[in-house]
Parts: sequence; structure tokens; C-alpha cells
Amino acid sequence: MRKKRKQYTAEEKVAILRKHLIEKVPVSELCDEYGLQPTVFYRWQKQFFEQGAEAFRRSQDNEMVRLNQQVASWRRSWPRRTRCWAR
Repeated sequence: MRKKRKQYTAEEKVAILRKHLIEKVPVSELCDEYGLQPTVFYRWQKQFFEQGAEAFRRSQDNEMVRLNQQVASWRRSWPRRTRCWAR
């Protein structure tokens, strides 16, 4: 009978990678502790480094969307200018 594979969340993957990168826990120990194949660990690490910049871009994009929405709401709330045709 096959053992069901654990599906790790993004936060769990980062926590496992952090243990290796910051706390210097060997990959072999992490793989034994979490039941991972080393190739899975290294694939996560590759994705983490390749897509790390994308995480920052997304947060900047979200900030720009929020600011654009705020400006649009301010523009809608500004009083309309009326022309005075006084002679």
C-alpha cells in the first residue's frame, strides 16, 4: 500500500528552506525529519531563488494598485469645477 504524500504549504516550504539556509541544518537531516527526497528539497530551493524577485514585484504591484485606487477615489470626491461666465 502506498503512503499518502504530504502536501506542504508555501509557508511550510519556506520554513524548511530557512532551517537549511539560516540555521545551517544539513539537507539530509531535513529530508529525514520531513520525509522528503533531496531532489524535492533542491527543487523548492531553486524555485525559491528563481521566483524570489517575483514576490517583491507582486507586493510593489499591489501597492501601486492600492495607490491608483486611492487617487481615483479622491478624484471622484473632488468638487466639479463650474465655469463662471460673468461678463
